[in-house]
Amino acid sequence: MGRINDKRRLSGGRRDGMRDGFEDDGGREPPKGRLVYPFETAPEQGSGQAVEVAPGVLWLRMPLGGSLQFINVWAIADGGGWAVVDTGLQTRETSQAWRAAFADALGGKPITRVIVTHLHPDHIGLAGWMTRKFDCRLWMTRLEYFQCRMLVADTGREAPEDGVRFFHAAGWDEDAIENYKARFGGFGKAIYALPDSYRRLSDGEDFEIGGKTWRVVTGQGHSPDHACLWCPELNVLISGDQVLPRISSNVSVFPTEPDADPLSDWLRSLAKVKATVPDEVIVLPAHNDPFEGLHTRIDALISGHERGLARLEKKLAEPKRVVDTFGALFARPIGPDLLGMATGEALAHLNCLIGRGRVRRDIDAEGVAWYAPIAGTISSED
Repeated sequence: MGRINDKRRLSGGRRDGMRDGFEDDGGREPPKGRLVYPFETAPEQGSGQAVEVAPGVLWLRMPLGGSLQFINVWAIADGGGWAVVDTGLQTRETSQAWRAAFADALGGKPITRVIVTHLHPDHIGLAGWMTRKFDCRLWMTRLEYFQCRMLVADTGREAPEDGVRFFHAAGWDEDAIENYKARFGGFGKAIYALPDSYRRLSDGEDFEIGGKTWRVVTGQGHSPDHACLWCPELNVLISGDQVLPRISSNVSVFPTEPDADPLSDWLRSLAKVKATVPDEVIVLPAHNDPFEGLHTRIDALISGHERGLARLEKKLAEPKRVVDTFGALFARPIGPDLLGMATGEALAHLNCLIGRGRVRRDIDAEGVAWYAPIAGTISSED
């Protein structure tokens, strides 16, 4: 087989500090503690080859394009075949990469089940293709499965008026709203048709893959009910997008639930993962590289968002629209391609501050939302 077994722990691995695209550190010292990257060799994306990160656990990379470039996917020995965790996008390039992996790293053995951490297309895109090809079951949490079905059902629909009002309230101009209308319903185009049934994963559930017990640890905020998979015996955590070593996962408010507070959900979920999973695990994330230092990274993610909330609150000394707040949260300029994501993330922070009783929202006569501190909540020391 074409797998590579080059596991170098601690002394042989790379170490570095952490920096998120989410916030500009302003020249401060890096966070206390450093992450360790125990593997000096990574699989080449789309090559059909893999790196063994634990006994019977293979690391493969599928092409994504864009700034992320690739997604990490995982194959776990499961009897006479392989359980796959996440699949990549539905593209010809990705399906060709999987065919190469079936023949090379996976040794021609069948896929026994397809486990998906959450509904985003880079994770679930080829799940339907793979389950049909191997006549196997899709495993994911209930909320993720049904929300994915709901989003796919929007394919071909016109953009709803609720969505137009949502982005108008955020301060979008007419060109941006027309772009939203033109792109609406594109989610389903990145996903192969899902199977009509699935096997539900539940928080705290233990199940076996290849004779090893794996536990489901769910989190909310980045997606409705994201599943991480922890194997104490192998000392690994497949973290999906819940914990990434060098970037902070997008946490957004969407037009379907404009008053949601996903950032509070996200922060609670990070604390839950820290309380549940020991620090010593090797974390297998969907993006960047496998690493050690789970609790250090969780602490940095939480503190980074808290700093972002503090900067945002200061910026609201004068009332602001959502689009006026980007500079407090993002280290790079926000152009048309990032406008939707930035708007959702800014709203997540604003709704969190509203939930904490720090900020209020007022709607003007044009239907635009303006955010300002609640009187008495900002002191001279803030």
